[in-house]
Formats: sequence, structure tokens, C-alpha cells
Amino acid sequence: MRYVRKLYDWVLSWAESKYGELALFLLAFCETIFFPVPPDVLLIALALGSPVKSFRFALTCTIGSICGAIIGYGIGHYMWLNDAGGFTSFANFFFNNIPGFTYDLYYSIQSLYKEWDFWIVFVAGFTPIPYKVFTITSGVFDMNVLMFIIASSVSRGARFFLVSFLIWKFGPGIKTFIDRYFNLVALGFTVLLIGGFVIIKYLI
Repeated sequence: MRYVRKLYDWVLSWAESKYGELALFLLAFCETIFFPVPPDVLLIALALGSPVKSFRFALTCTIGSICGAIIGYGIGHYMWLNDAGGFTSFANFFFNNIPGFTYDLYYSIQSLYKEWDFWIVFVAGFTPIPYKVFTITSGVFDMNVLMFIIASSVSRGARFFLVSFLIWKFGPGIKTFIDRYFNLVALGFTVLLIGGFVIIKYLI
């Protein structure tokens, strides 16, 4: 995991550059396809450096993430399976080299799409689950592309704007909380949200 730490430090170094916002867009774009470091890292650093631009950075991050998600969807839809229904060499490259991609995770997700396609993308976009896996599998399993874009936009936007809001509202002191507890809060919120819809489904 040493190389991931080096990537993490490299990502943070862009916060001191005049190209920091462009780097944020590109990072958010690539993270939804293959990059292992989440864009929150650079988003937090940029927002701390200029709190008045926090929401602009969140918007940049969201747009980059959605654009990348659409490319990931296209990869899954057009390049993942061969004519016989097996994995292409391109797909196997991802399984063998991209952190977060495993055969077991792929097959476990496959069954979930039949009933929870919108919500599984929403959950993946808001929580720390590797989102790149879901952008590609959404294309593989032929999820409705409009619903995919809506789920991605809402969940990724909610995540990034929440991070920016916390920094804008509370300043540098909130960084420790975000680093330690944000993922747990996101998971808890999502569990409550999905649980509410499940309860409604079985009561009606």
C-alpha cells in the first residue's frame, strides 16, 4: 500500500498549486473509473485553503465525478464482456490491477442490481464503497442510463457539498472529524434512508 500513500501525498500537493481546481476535476473524473485516491482528499485541502470557494470546489468535484461516471458506464456497457458473455482482456486488466475491483465483489453486486439498481448506485456514490466498481457494473448490467446519471448526481453531489458545507461552517477544526468519522456518518445516514424505504415498501 506504499504506492497508494505516495499517490495520496501527490494528490494533496496540488492544493498548493494554481491548478488545484483543475486537478480536483481530473481527480474526481479518474476516481470514478480507476484512480484509488478519493477526491475528498483534495476537496478538503482546497476548501480549507479558501473556505469562501468551498461550494465552487464541491461543484467542480461533482461535475468531474459525474463525467467520469458516464465514461465508466460506457466502459462497462461496451468493453466489459465479449460476445460469448465472458470477460474481455480489458476487464481482466481492471480485476488484476485496479484496487477495489475483485471478481467476488462483481458477482455479489450483480444480484443486487435486479431490485435495487438506483439505490445501489446512490449508496455507492455517497458512502466510501469504491464507486468505480459501480459505475462500470451499471453499464455491464444495462441500468437505465438516465437513472444512473440522476443517482450519481444526487449522491456524489450530496457527499461533496456536505464536506464543503462542514468546512465552510466550522473551519479547519472540522477536518479531524471529517477524517475520522465522515464515512461512518455517511454509512449511517444511508442505512437509515434505505431502511425507511424498505419499511415503506413492506407496509404498503
